[in-house]
Amino acid sequence: MKKIAFFTLGCKVNQYETNAMIQKFENEGYEIVHIEENPDVCIVNTCTVTNMSDRKSRQVLRRIKEKNSNSIVVAVGCYAQVAKDELEKIEEIDLVLGNNEKNEIVKYVEEFENQRKKISEITDVLHQKEFLDFGPTTYTEKTRAVIKVQDGCDRFCSYCIIPYARGRVRSRNPKKIIEEITKISEKGIKEVVVTGIHIASYGKDFDEEYKLIDLLEEINKIKNIKRIRLGSLEPTIITNEFISRLIKLEKVCHQFHLSLQSGCDETLKRMNRKYRTEEFRNVVKILRDNYEDVILTTDIIVGFPGETDEEFNNTYEFLKDISFYKMHVFKYSQRKGTKAAIMENQIDGTIKERRSKKLINLSNNNQLNYNKQYIGKTVEVLFEEKDDKGYLKGHTKNYILVKAKSDKNLENNIVSVKIEDAEIENVIGKIEM
Repeated sequence: MKKIAFFTLGCKVNQYETNAMIQKFENEGYEIVHIEENPDVCIVNTCTVTNMSDRKSRQVLRRIKEKNSNSIVVAVGCYAQVAKDELEKIEEIDLVLGNNEKNEIVKYVEEFENQRKKISEITDVLHQKEFLDFGPTTYTEKTRAVIKVQDGCDRFCSYCIIPYARGRVRSRNPKKIIEEITKISEKGIKEVVVTGIHIASYGKDFDEEYKLIDLLEEINKIKNIKRIRLGSLEPTIITNEFISRLIKLEKVCHQFHLSLQSGCDETLKRMNRKYRTEEFRNVVKILRDNYEDVILTTDIIVGFPGETDEEFNNTYEFLKDISFYKMHVFKYSQRKGTKAAIMENQIDGTIKERRSKKLINLSNNNQLNYNKQYIGKTVEVLFEEKDDKGYLKGHTKNYILVKAKSDKNLENNIVSVKIEDAEIENVIGKIEM
């Protein structure tokens, strides 16, 4: 039996697709092993969202070959999709495959085994119109299942390479999605995460009108699924009409990740984002008016080309006013192939670092203050795992991380917990049985 190992970088979509590839190799009789167990084949599912992601992908590929000199090393995914020429020059890599090639990866690996000749195969995803369905792929992250419903993005933000790595919007057949989640529910999984590259665009490519909210209404009907969590959302999807239907779905979690990127209109315009701060503020109002316990998280880029001190201060004040539960702060890095990479007034690294620290401090203060509000309250927690200090860890419906001690195995159970203390990243409580 041949042994194969996987290493995944990047987002939940990549993680989902790695699991799909694992299942394909298992079906062909391969044994899945850890990267340290001298596998015959090593597959690295790469990421290209930033220059740092590219560098990490290259480092991982080289390091794997150093430790497993006899292994077949495969670079697959987003970085391979946009940097075929770069990866072909790295002698440690035997196969360079794009995102579409993931579906037939077993064929390519076995072709190399027979010929022992370097293979590079990249399909142009920009002209692809159909969703590439891997079939039933149950990817579980601890006790929740991740479901890919959509691929591609049509937004072409000036800093982002992803449309070139993933192609245009393609949506998965809703019947296939419902079938997969139904099978997952029968295995006892209580929570599903609906994810994709740009899930707000779900259904845009269908001939008949069918949107994300229509899909969520169908998922909400599936017996035994207790929670539906949404991946990152484009803010413009949150309208009064959308919310009027969403609030009727009792299984949808009251946590929304809204990708903002900047709190300054001038910066947003250079980024080619499709909204301005007042529209975003209205989205926040809609959500908070309809969900009393809603938690909002976001992504922010600091040091975007041309971001002056005044623009950054506008962003800071906007974020302070909105008061997100948590902000994922990224220092802008030039990404070859994007419009932003050749913009004038690139920002010095020390300025980016200073701005990043200021926003991270704001985020930490927001999160700690919000968590403190739960002291003395009882919440419902879906426990996921036990850490090395004996704490059970899980999340509330609005995605607060809760830690509590118990001698019982309560993983994948929804349990009442009374909160007694709060930290930045989590709250600590006592289980009420």
